[in-house]
Amino acid sequence: MNETAPILVTGSHRSGTTWVGKMLAADADTAYISEPLNVLHRPGVYRVPVKQWYTYITEENEAEYLPAFHELLNFQYHLLLEIKSLRSVKDFLRMGRDFRIFSNGSMHGQRVLIKDPFALFSTPWFAKRLNCQVVITARHPGGFVSSLKRLGWNFDFNNFLNQPLLMRDHLEGDRAAMESMDKNDIVSQAALLWKIIYRFVHETGSLFPQFHIVRHEDLSREPIGGYQALYKSLGLDFTERVKDIIQNSSSSENPAKLEKNKTHSVKLDSRANLDNWKKILSPEEISRVRKITEGVSESFYSEEEWK
Repeated sequence: MNETAPILVTGSHRSGTTWVGKMLAADADTAYISEPLNVLHRPGVYRVPVKQWYTYITEENEAEYLPAFHELLNFQYHLLLEIKSLRSVKDFLRMGRDFRIFSNGSMHGQRVLIKDPFALFSTPWFAKRLNCQVVITARHPGGFVSSLKRLGWNFDFNNFLNQPLLMRDHLEGDRAAMESMDKNDIVSQAALLWKIIYRFVHETGSLFPQFHIVRHEDLSREPIGGYQALYKSLGLDFTERVKDIIQNSSSSENPAKLEKNKTHSVKLDSRANLDNWKKILSPEEISRVRKITEGVSESFYSEEEWK
């Protein structure tokens, strides 16, 4: 185990990557950097434009991305690029936040923690080329689908179909299903997206046994024990301060469901949140999600966990 290696926290979006990333970054020696592969990322953090959600990076196309990731891992903040991109007070405040993170990371020799669900298909590359320790979060299909339904978040499968390398290496067998998907059917879209993502996670996990695949539900039920084990495996320092932060984030005094305008909050009653999907999805929708994710969901969730 390399206790100075960068850490990548990934998984599908809406699978708890923000919570896991921020709880791991509660270690004072860790610098939390958010979503360089988000198509809306800030250029000060990562100077390369990203065109597709879930961009697939391999050694075949790495020339476009690798130098900028080396700069990020060395805490090189691109202040002039960021200034040129400012369009609002919110952008200005984000610049201050990110500049402070990069400055502190550089001055104090902090360990980089990248939280990015959209790096999911590139995890082998992050491990091999950037020496990242990889943490992948999984969330029950019902929880994932209900979250997208509640937020009204569609997914355009052209983000996959327009990546020839990704299609060739992993998704050609899903082409017909993606091309025929109803653009207004969020539930079926989300279920297919979950199946595609976690089939990849299952296959990749067998090839890279050093990857840490954690279930959102397990951390929600036992946050202290779960995070303590994860801290140990990553070589992070599980202090009393860290323990307090984790307890505060998952307390039963927190809301059981996040407001739609607080989608990235990490203060939630983690146990109470587990079964919300059974109230959000209808019985027909649950049945449809089970059918679409069949063949993959069994690798992560038992029959009992659908009840």
